[in-house]
Amino acid sequence: MAFAGTKKREPVGEAGLFEYAVVALARRMRTERDLRRLMKPRAEDGEAGARAIDAVVARLKELNYLSDERFAEDYTRVRKEHEKLGKRRVQQDLMQKGVTRELVASTLETAYEDVDEVTLARQYIARKRIKQPSGENAQKETARAMNRLLRAGFSSRAVYKVLREWKLPEHALEEIETVAADAEVLAEPEERAGDSDSYARQNDRDDD
Repeated sequence: MAFAGTKKREPVGEAGLFEYAVVALARRMRTERDLRRLMKPRAEDGEAGARAIDAVVARLKELNYLSDERFAEDYTRVRKEHEKLGKRRVQQDLMQKGVTRELVASTLETAYEDVDEVTLARQYIARKRIKQPSGENAQKETARAMNRLLRAGFSSRAVYKVLREWKLPEHALEEIETVAADAEVLAEPEERAGDSDSYARQNDRDDD
């Protein structure tokens, strides 16, 4: 049952969709899939709306306003250089945003080619000001730090190396030693590329 006073948005044609898309792209970079999702509720129903959206996307690409390649490169650079996130986290985020698996793979291969994962994990710890566990809660704090690093996209092997550098008490290392002993978790290839639940979820809100 509709609420009193609510008014359904009138659908717009190709010109209106193009204007909306340009404004949306000016606000922030977007993937083609994301932009199509935003335009769909504003377009006409059926084939007419689909054709209008296709035309807008084609025109935006011709004008170089819309490019998944550029989005992937810029997004990866920001997440790696400024937020110090690991490769796996960026991989998951890009795939959630609709970037193709092939483009994600090629972009990350180039961006992370010369990156030392352990060094990047240390930089992430410094940026987030994660304190070295100590005292009677050291084991719990160690597990929490480990989980944060895993969610940030670092492999369990890199996490294990970083936490070992803290020279924690043996009882505090029990948790990460258990993880490190798990051969499946330690596997380096991105075999979990489609498992978006393994990393932090996107909380991206639609623009009105």
